[in-house]
Amino acid sequence: MTFHFNRENTLTHAIILGIFCLGFGIFLALTEWVTRDSIATRAMEDRQNSLGQVMPAEIHDNNPVLDTLMMQDDEGHDITVYRARKAGLVTGVAYETFGSGYAGQMKFMIGVNAEGRLLGVRVLSHKETPGLGDKIETKKGDWILQFTGLALGNPPVEKWKVKKDGGQFDQFTGATITPRGTVKAIRRGLEFFDAHRAQLLEIN
Repeated sequence: MTFHFNRENTLTHAIILGIFCLGFGIFLALTEWVTRDSIATRAMEDRQNSLGQVMPAEIHDNNPVLDTLMMQDDEGHDITVYRARKAGLVTGVAYETFGSGYAGQMKFMIGVNAEGRLLGVRVLSHKETPGLGDKIETKKGDWILQFTGLALGNPPVEKWKVKKDGGQFDQFTGATITPRGTVKAIRRGLEFFDAHRAQLLEIN
């Protein structure tokens, strides 16, 4: 008699737990379904904002967020290339490039015009020390703005280093690793453009 009672209790608890799990699963699915469009919209707005800082509006009449090309860089990173067009011709591209900082990986968005000159560089993410390495952010200083207009041959490739390493670019007071990694990442980004120019610009 006691055994029968315990088995019924176990069965009841299992049913209740199953109903609870099913209900919770349905709730999560509905929440994901309801918020999916707003999350996607916000992600597109964030991407457009980043692109707008490295890809001037006057060089395109399309929406670069919707004109993309998937590639891989030499380090195996998946790269989404955003293309600016005017009258159907590719006038510039923007994509991510990566560098190693003092506290880990740094991610940048760079814009490059059809001639290979930098339209702009912005940091997307980093873990650098506040007050030192975070000076790569535009809200902390204008250091990263100095790259606009430069190209792989201007300055020469061997000068794409911080001054401490014999290059052209200033490092921060008390912080060399962050600017060193930033300059290297930007140079790699330009080398990526140079190596894939025909594909990026759709030149036959």
